[in-house]
Amino acid sequence: MPKSKRAKLVSLTKVEKKTREHKNALLKEVQENAEKWQYCWLFEVGNMRNAHLKTVRKLWKDSARIFFGRGAVMAKALGTTPEEEHRSGLHKLAKQIKGQVGLFFTDSPPEEVIEWFADFRQPDFARSGNKATRTVLLPAGPVMQQHSLPPEPFPHNEEPQLRKLGLRTRMERGVPTLDAPHTVCSKGRVLTAEQAQLLKLVGLKLVNFKVGLRARWEAASGEVVQVEGQEIGVEEVREDDVPEGERDGDGDDEMNE
Repeated sequence: MPKSKRAKLVSLTKVEKKTREHKNALLKEVQENAEKWQYCWLFEVGNMRNAHLKTVRKLWKDSARIFFGRGAVMAKALGTTPEEEHRSGLHKLAKQIKGQVGLFFTDSPPEEVIEWFADFRQPDFARSGNKATRTVLLPAGPVMQQHSLPPEPFPHNEEPQLRKLGLRTRMERGVPTLDAPHTVCSKGRVLTAEQAQLLKLVGLKLVNFKVGLRARWEAASGEVVQVEGQEIGVEEVREDDVPEGERDGDGDDEMNE
């Protein structure tokens, strides 16, 4: 009997990497957008989550274009010297492309863009390596899930997992119960993998996905204006928060979905 093609295993090491043609296409697309829009913003992301970045794209899909990925390609597209820049003044922005950053093209007034991103926050679960933004204490009594309103006690089959993550629980009427309060994490301390998993299991979100605007290029004047007050903290940017395929040297550099 012949083997089903559906059952064929493909080694990840054999997945075709993006070619020079892909990168050249991206470079061209960035340049086309630089010609189309009045403003190009350089932004950075705190507590990166792919789903939340897609939300930003969706909310701005009719009035902006976003590129997020390998900085080297974006910088090359803009031009890093006065001789190479695609449009007047873009090399000043290209020189600032370092780390986990993206480009945001739009015609929307600067005041509107700054105000929108200053207000945009998406709560999410912290990961190991993040610093706890507050102290979390689970009180004595039934261990409650915060995902629902009102909170509900954990089912009995979750107790082994709770104990594995450090809770000293016992079963009382089929409900995992604490005899004494338990400190999950302390404000300012780096979270371990177990603490981060427990916080997620309980349903407590300690971090916020947010976008910080760094600088703005204006087509009319060719000037680059720095944006103050929206900086992303070092503790909010981690290499392993970058979506797969977005790190330097990996695959495609754009995430337009």
